[in-house]
Amino acid sequence: MKAVIEIAPCGSVFSVARKQLKAAEASARGNTPYTTDYHLSFESARALFSELTPARIDLLEALRQCGPCSVYALAKTVGRNYSNVHTDTAKLEEHGLVQRTPDDTVFVPFESVEIHLALTKKAA
Repeated sequence: MKAVIEIAPCGSVFSVARKQLKAAEASARGNTPYTTDYHLSFESARALFSELTPARIDLLEALRQCGPCSVYALAKTVGRNYSNVHTDTAKLEEHGLVQRTPDDTVFVPFESVEIHLALTKKAA
């Protein structure tokens, strides 16, 4: 499963849900295997990059590479202050990009994370 992060207007979640329902129905008929991706949308590139800063994206990469670990161990791995890593990890968890285990380790539950940034031409 992968996480797909994109810029989309409010209400676009319904079109994603329709596509997922169609895929589930096709799978139930035996036509295709059903896997659903995690979708996270922001209204603008500014909103996306204010929430998913380069430091937070680096944390996702480091956590994916080292596997489940404590926030303290993650901070040591990336050479950053524990408090800042804790704050960034909490924000990633809030967005569903990081999960916690019962023993309080954190991990990335996705094989990959894709950021889609469509550039559109402004109307004249």
